[in-house]
Amino acid sequence: MKREIIITADGSSTIHIPEWNEQYHSKHGAIQEAYHVFIKHGLHHFYNQEYLLDRNRKVKNPLNILEIGFGTGLNAFITLIESKKRALNIYYNGVEAYPISEDEIQALNYTEELRTENSKVFFKKIHSIPWEERHQINDNFKLIKQKKFFSEINDTATYNLIYFDAFGARVQPELWTETIFKIMYKALKPEGILVTYSAKGSVRRAMQAVGFTVERLPGPPGKREMLRATKHSAIPNQ
Repeated sequence: MKREIIITADGSSTIHIPEWNEQYHSKHGAIQEAYHVFIKHGLHHFYNQEYLLDRNRKVKNPLNILEIGFGTGLNAFITLIESKKRALNIYYNGVEAYPISEDEIQALNYTEELRTENSKVFFKKIHSIPWEERHQINDNFKLIKQKKFFSEINDTATYNLIYFDAFGARVQPELWTETIFKIMYKALKPEGILVTYSAKGSVRRAMQAVGFTVERLPGPPGKREMLRATKHSAIPNQ
């Protein structure tokens, strides 16, 4: 399937699939969408929960994150940046069935747009490490990339946080079903959360059907709402 690099409204790049008229990130801004959905309402929200913190405001245990749709590596990259800012120890698992090419990686402009210290080194390392092996990217961030379908995930009570960044339900409705969200629910630790850019009623109902408590939150530019789901029970609904 043909893929092409485009520039979004905030100046950052993404990949466009003409056949689907679908992008890896919002046309209204790839970086600002990632920060709003996955960092502000995901990582920062979880970081600020008191049960994670000691009196010195330091996370007691490594934070385990699962990304559904590793894609361009943008969400992993900005999470790595945040891990350094906040002295967070993060174990990150990015799942992707169809990795992007080296040429596509080279054409992305995230390091130029974010302008962080050693950003080019870390972004390159995120993409150059072998798949299926956990690697230390910096002092705070360990990464494993797994090439597989989301339906093949079989982790139990492993993750504190899930970034659910699959292609939209318009083009891949099978990724937004109760079947998939049961897998997500099982993979989360109790009180773990899942965040996604989607706000579709069918998605919210599928999450609730498997046991999630779901919040509607203000969406990123171009979207009125997004969803955040919390696991309060150890066993998903049957």
